[in-house]
Amino acid sequence: MSSGTIDIDEFENADADEFEERNDTERIVLFLDKNDDRAWKAATIADRLGLETDAVSAILSRLKERELVRHKRPYWAITDDEERLRSAYRLHRHHETADDQYGEECLEDLQTEEMEEVQ
Repeated sequence: MSSGTIDIDEFENADADEFEERNDTERIVLFLDKNDDRAWKAATIADRLGLETDAVSAILSRLKERELVRHKRPYWAITDDEERLRSAYRLHRHHETADDQYGEECLEDLQTEEMEEVQ
């Protein structure tokens, strides 16, 4: 969890949107991607991110269905399919942009075949 402050060098070197609040799914994916040299137990991920273990387990299961994480009980790791991960990230950003422009209710109307493939 954040202490409410960061080093000024970190602030100066950050992208404009780097400090925006991230949802739990995005936080988990970013954590696993940043730590892609290790596999993690759901409870450890939850502890590191300050989340509930049950919530992390549910999110990891959904990510596994989308082939964005790998699982060998009890460990989880980010996918080794970098193109799939990039596609999912682009889709995620597309959803955020559409949500910002049109509101959540209209997202289903904007869904494309490519989006359905990744989901």
